[in-house]
Amino acid sequence: MNASRSLFFALALTGASAAQAAPLSAQDPVYRGVAAADAAVFGASNRCDLDTFASYFTDDLEFYHDQSGLSVGKADLVQKTRDNICGKMVRELVPGTMKVFPLPGYGALEMGTHRFLHPGDPDNVGQADFLHIWQFRGGHWKISRVISYDH
Repeated sequence: MNASRSLFFALALTGASAAQAAPLSAQDPVYRGVAAADAAVFGASNRCDLDTFASYFTDDLEFYHDQSGLSVGKADLVQKTRDNICGKMVRELVPGTMKVFPLPGYGALEMGTHRFLHPGDPDNVGQADFLHIWQFRGGHWKISRVISYDH
């Protein structure tokens, strides 16, 4: 699937999920699984534990960013995290912004807002909205598609 078709697929899922179903409740097992995986992947990123961080992404990851464009593959994301994130900023989920929608037969779609804090410079805070498409295979949650926007 080429990048433009993948983006269309992700955007179509967003619209369809939001229009046809309410977000899952925080008590739903899928919501809890995605919330735990979100906390784990970004906890690993914040600690610069790149092996654990990488384990939460599919090899064919597509990452769409409104400022830097498309990044393809888990290895590229790990390298960019090593070069641009580790030791420079930490991510936190903005409380109350996470929504999770089921994707039957695949996994789940997570939407929310996150902040990027810069240690040593408390006034330098970035914020963006995101969409993560999580795949659930073999008892594990992995992000296969990311859209990060509204920076």
